[in-house]
Amino acid sequence: MQLVVARIGRAHGIKGEVTVEVRTDEPELRLAPGAVLATDPASAGPLTIETGRVHSGRLLLRFEGVGDRTAAEALRNTLLIAEIDPDELPEDEDEYYDHQLIDLDVVTKDGTQVGRITEISHLPSQDLFVVERPDGSEVLVPFVEEIVTDIDLREQRAVVDPPPGLIDDRAEIASARDEDEV
Repeated sequence: MQLVVARIGRAHGIKGEVTVEVRTDEPELRLAPGAVLATDPASAGPLTIETGRVHSGRLLLRFEGVGDRTAAEALRNTLLIAEIDPDELPEDEDEYYDHQLIDLDVVTKDGTQVGRITEISHLPSQDLFVVERPDGSEVLVPFVEEIVTDIDLREQRAVVDPPPGLIDDRAEIASARDEDEV
């Protein structure tokens, strides 16, 4: 099974290094020197990691055969894909691979059907579930423990406790003004 582990950003310096947007909780395992990664687009790879280092909080990688800034810049926005065993699980019990979450049924704590997870959107601050409702519309659910209270892979469902207005139209609007003042 293939797993997207990073996206190549801009070139760094003149010797072929690139910044990468890490998309795995295990970069030391997936993005280590010697790792051979498939790419999307496929024509850019496969790429073998020659070196890796952290600079100013960003991971920088250099690939075998990419020796200058021009070659590094040509890789910008390329996805790096690792081949993993489909039965492999993340080290932490509260972590999940995207393929484990796709197609889970989403229900509220009281059992109300919300929809089905069709995509995981990885944003800098948090991940979002893209949930397709039975009527075909979509709702975005932040993947944070205050909202997603349980992931049950055996039952193939994610239980959510959404705040008012997240999945329905009944948002509670708080006002700092008293209703007496106008």
